[in-house]
Amino acid sequence: MRFTAITLFPEMFDATKQYGVVGRAIKDKRITLDCINPRDFTKDKHRSVDDRPYGGGPGMLMTIEPLTASLKSIVDVNIDERSKVIYLSPQGRKLDQNLVKELSQQQHLILISGRYEGVDQRFIDESVDIEISLGDFVLSGGEIASLAVIDTIARQIDGVLGHSESVIEDSFEDGLLDHPHYTRPEVYKNKKVPAVLLSGNHKEIERWRLKQRLGITWQKRPDLLMNKKLTNEEKLLLEEYKKEFKNIKKSFRI
Repeated sequence: MRFTAITLFPEMFDATKQYGVVGRAIKDKRITLDCINPRDFTKDKHRSVDDRPYGGGPGMLMTIEPLTASLKSIVDVNIDERSKVIYLSPQGRKLDQNLVKELSQQQHLILISGRYEGVDQRFIDESVDIEISLGDFVLSGGEIASLAVIDTIARQIDGVLGHSESVIEDSFEDGLLDHPHYTRPEVYKNKKVPAVLLSGNHKEIERWRLKQRLGITWQKRPDLLMNKKLTNEEKLLLEEYKKEFKNIKKSFRI
């Protein structure tokens, strides 16, 4: 899969090219990540990419010409119907696992990282396929959001993760949060790893993990359960968790 980032700060992408899941995927040639700087397509000596907005108001806007020229430089080389142009914007569709899966089917994603007060609306209208937001907050620029999109989509590509089940067990993959994880030491400050995880009984371990996922989702993100149809077994496990949770709360009362 191919990623192209259009950004005024290509250096911000250097670390992700070298380290972690994305860095390994690039090294293994499962994905490519290139950066294009709109300043390289300016014609004035100051390499200006912004100007004051019409109608007044604070801040500056990224101008349309350098962005369009940056995009055209990609289009002229290689782009097809499986390419999508994404603008990272607080006005966009909120990124979730369903959207991640949808985008992971594309061959090429072009990510536009805005700066200042945003970009000229005409560029969005003419060239952007989808606007994406990480959530209801504002960042100083689109680079961090672009990096998040690249990372989460890269995880979906075959062979990128070392263990094929890692993606399946990720939070949100089936609408639930992840279960707790434990490793050595077995006892830390008198706190023990749950006995079921040491039992070797894989059926009981899977049952425990599913119960924890249901319960933690109920505790921390009940909105996710509203959109999920639970099986009879899942309903039973969730009720078990609620009873256990209620008893734990009672034991801590003074």
